Amino acid sequence: MQHTREYEMTWDLDVIFPGGSESKEFQSYLETVSNDMEDLSAMVHAFNPEDKEGISKLANIVNKLEKTMKKLRESFAFISCLSAQNVNDTNASLLVAKRSSFGAQMGGIRTSLNQKLAAISEEEWQDLLQHEQLQEVAFVLNETRTAAKEMLPAEQEVLINDLAVDGYNAWGQMYETIVGKMIVEIEENGETKSYSVGQAANKLSSPDAEFRKYVFKQISKAWEDNADLFGQTLNHLAGFRLQKYKHRGWGDVLKEPLKINRMKRETLDVMWNAISNNKKHFVKYLNKKAELLGNEKLSIYDISAPLSKTVNNVPYTEGANFIVDHFGKFSPKMAEFAKMTFEKRWIEAEDRAGKRPGGFCTSFPDSEQTRVFMTYSGTTSNISTLAHELGHAYHQHVMNDVHGMNQGYAMNVAETASTFAEMIVADATVKSAESKEEKLELLEDKLQRSIAFFMNIHARFLFETRFYEERKQGMVSVKRLNELMIEAQKEAYCDSLDEYDPNFWSSKLHFHITGTPFYNFPYTFGYLFSLGIYAYAEKSNRSFEDDYIALLRDTGRMNVEDLAMKHLNVDLTKPDFWEDAIALCVRDVEEFVSL
Repeated sequence: MQHTREYEMTWDLDVIFPGGSESKEFQSYLETVSNDMEDLSAMVHAFNPEDKEGISKLANIVNKLEKTMKKLRESFAFISCLSAQNVNDTNASLLVAKRSSFGAQMGGIRTSLNQKLAAISEEEWQDLLQHEQLQEVAFVLNETRTAAKEMLPAEQEVLINDLAVDGYNAWGQMYETIVGKMIVEIEENGETKSYSVGQAANKLSSPDAEFRKYVFKQISKAWEDNADLFGQTLNHLAGFRLQKYKHRGWGDVLKEPLKINRMKRETLDVMWNAISNNKKHFVKYLNKKAELLGNEKLSIYDISAPLSKTVNNVPYTEGANFIVDHFGKFSPKMAEFAKMTFEKRWIEAEDRAGKRPGGFCTSFPDSEQTRVFMTYSGTTSNISTLAHELGHAYHQHVMNDVHGMNQGYAMNVAETASTFAEMIVADATVKSAESKEEKLELLEDKLQRSIAFFMNIHARFLFETRFYEERKQGMVSVKRLNELMIEAQKEAYCDSLDEYDPNFWSSKLHFHITGTPFYNFPYTFGYLFSLGIYAYAEKSNRSFEDDYIALLRDTGRMNVEDLAMKHLNVDLTKPDFWEDAIALCVRDVEEFVSL
């Protein structure tokens, strides 16, 4: 592809709503959203399935719901962008509060609707779904109706939601408040400096082994000093969830996360088994890395240590062109899309103070646009992040003309498109390496991802499952939490390390997130599912591009098992697909060891 221009590193939000957080257009848009929600609420309230016009009234509600949800998502996306680009924007902070109240209002409307759907008899329900306007969204309507049947009566569910604001969610906020105030003291070049935990953690990628160990000890001390507080937050979060499950009559703590991710328990078990059966290869890599670093075994804080002391710096436009070119070898449409995002300034990548950390991609479904947020400083890892977020953006792009109700895809498949885009670029980077040293480093970067998904996340999953079982009997002590964490890490890493991190349960935000329970296995699923698609694409003798787009378009209206069967002709409840995907990572290990 021909590239001629330099790309700007800041995004353009004015084409959506001019004037930033003080935009008059955005204020009037919010008023429209508010009025639409009022209208929708009245329609749901008046809806009686037994009416003669029940079918057409439900069709009207679905139509109104789709339009209102698109506007709601549009406004939420704009607020996310405003608060991320400048953390000191006070107007944006007020809008974030507005977003929460809008979200709660919409949640209430949907709960009422779902309860009314659950009350319809099976026979009448099947008749309803034959209506031409409802056929298209039958999967989502069935899903919400089934879910509503497994809930408590509407007023009790509403009460749980209301109590969760100052109960369940408050424990999550308490955790974040304590972490925000934590300080880690680190001595460098003779002077002691105070860092936040995030800043201190960045120092674990230092090439100096002694310094890494020292930083790890300082960070551990900070978590240990607050362990009693975090023991409280974790126990109460889990306790709230377990009480809710008990009253709903749910015995299995994985019921909710599996339902959210539209996957079967068998699929999850087969995936972890395939990983466990192949871990010996990754232990070989860990041992080889220890040898290269001059150690007998790695410690948990050595896993992401760099192999070399030099850092490559790639200018933004060069990184952007690299992504576009390599997307193009796989999918011309994806490359065209990526090129357009750079040209139209859909990406905020400037390295400046006052931005929030991290990266994300957000969709504006009403304008049919997306925006990507990150901080680009020229590292190989930045190029990966950029490709990852563009994968998310492309996923939404190919779904723009899909019915709004069918655009709600779960985290496990959301992570598929992003990881797939990242894979294309990571593979290309390794192949374009100019020296043996560079190739080794880039392979190592890829393998660190495999270790994260197969070992680190497996440890989180093992810990969380066992902790929840023990929590059913009562509060779990800090001492026991530390033991459970070390047991899980030893098992997940096949006891190949010489030091573990007993405080990981307190330092990992994912254990304390209230939005989604078990915020772990969907990452590993997305990683392997995208690798499986990549393996399939490599073997495929016809253009895979259209097949891939068709798969992405179905992610919001199918269970993952049906999705894989329809588009890849594979059974996710059998080990073959997972074994093929893991084989790609094993190939990297072999190449790394031989180099």
